[in-house]
Amino acid sequence: MPDAELICGADDAAIARWLHARLSEALAARDGEVAITIPGGSTPFPILAELAGLGLDWHRIAVWPGDDRIVAEDHPASNAGRIRAALEPLGARVVALEEGLAPPRFALAWLGMGTDGHVASLFPNTDPRADDPLRLRRLVPDPLPPEAPFHRLSLTIPALLNSDALVFVIRGEEKRALFEAALAGGHDLPVARLLAAAHQPVTCFT
Repeated sequence: MPDAELICGADDAAIARWLHARLSEALAARDGEVAITIPGGSTPFPILAELAGLGLDWHRIAVWPGDDRIVAEDHPASNAGRIRAALEPLGARVVALEEGLAPPRFALAWLGMGTDGHVASLFPNTDPRADDPLRLRRLVPDPLPPEAPFHRLSLTIPALLNSDALVFVIRGEEKRALFEAALAGGHDLPVARLLAAAHQPVTCFT
């Protein structure tokens, strides 16, 4: 179980400043491209808007969705499409998930979490494993979320753990309690399986 820092009450601007500091460190520490993975949904995009104004060498950053719905990029449910619209104008290389792709090591894996403990599209019914031989899987949530009833492509637990650091941004007391229980080994939901296998620093903004 990793050391985890919980930061309560941070607004989007504060989270953006934290991300800017970590990404600046990663860019300074190596030559060439730095890869990160970020979540979909509504939470990341106000943070990304704040981050866009802080100044990064986005031309050296490759951005992978942690998961995506199997829809065209111009569909409103496409994570890659929304991420591309936000970050490609800044110079980032946005990677659309496709079966057979080999995810790189990530400088930072940014994740959300559902009230059912899912991360990326690793829902409880998909039985995600820390020893999964695949780094990218096609999955079908059950039940299909009514707001996004699509088959998915998702990075697996080993792909997410192939990272220098994990950061979660979760909202609400219910999710915070679920996350804290996962850290304590209080359940076996996907987020708990991920955290149980993690050895890198974990930061959670709530």
